[in-house]
Amino acid sequence: MEKGAERARPKPLRLAVAPEADEAVVELVHQADAVVVDLADAQALAWTAWTDLASFPRSLPASVAWVQLPSAGIERWVEAGIIDRARVWTSAAGVCAVPVAEHALTLLLTGVRLLPESLRAAEWARTDLLPRAGTLGGTVVGIVGGGGIARALIPALTALGAEARVVNRSGRPVPGAAETRPIAGIGDFWEAVDHVVLAAPDTPDTRHLVGAAELDAMKPTAWLINVARGPIVDTEALLGALDSAGIAGAGLDVTDPEPLPAAHPLWGHPRAIVTPHIADAAMTRRGFRQRLADNVRRWTAGEELIGVVDPARGY
Repeated sequence: MEKGAERARPKPLRLAVAPEADEAVVELVHQADAVVVDLADAQALAWTAWTDLASFPRSLPASVAWVQLPSAGIERWVEAGIIDRARVWTSAAGVCAVPVAEHALTLLLTGVRLLPESLRAAEWARTDLLPRAGTLGGTVVGIVGGGGIARALIPALTALGAEARVVNRSGRPVPGAAETRPIAGIGDFWEAVDHVVLAAPDTPDTRHLVGAAELDAMKPTAWLINVARGPIVDTEALLGALDSAGIAGAGLDVTDPEPLPAAHPLWGHPRAIVTPHIADAAMTRRGFRQRLADNVRRWTAGEELIGVVDPARGY
């Protein structure tokens, strides 16, 4: 089915909301010119469970022409064989770009400014910390992924005096970036930047994109920040780089495996900052509701939907 199916459709849209429809979702879709119906009578489906793939209907009615998913990353849906080409699928990509960019910046600043060590300090040991404390001003921050997170992060980095260089799939210039290169030409990116922020989708092309060779190429003063997906980084290679001080540290909101087991060596590692996949927590539900309402309006008007999934690319 074509991406936008650009034609007006009969009102109101018959929308199924499953497995649970909270009052806020129902109110928003009503305001957007849709009525909530049973799946058997629906033209579209909004799936509201972030983690529940098992109960997703394996055989959707032929009348369902569009499905709105609740998550930005759709790799699990692809791997489970849920996404097909018989209908339009949209993700929540971009709805949490600002809070995730904020989290990435927080992790980076926390590492560069040596905050974990300072917070653990039990005495006034400035002479030890001062020579190693850094700043983002005058540095080059490389961002892998040129979507909403990068676009939200770049102005913040620029305001702090840092230069942003971006790697994306196409090499198409990203606003505000000093350089944008395609992932096929990533080349000397790892050694050319001072720090790296990962903000790319998890696809076959990005699995273990950061391995031993990439970590070896990074500067010993570099921080690696991952707010994307855990499998983009080879965890064993990362542990090796942290143990050997090959890089200054890693700030991780996502890990591989995830959840990270309680006894995993990344917990408590002196060069690692780990948060339990909370970068998007502030906006997830609210952002999904707004995305759904926006897309209901667009679908009814025959306009291009936001966040259309390309099954071939996996995002």
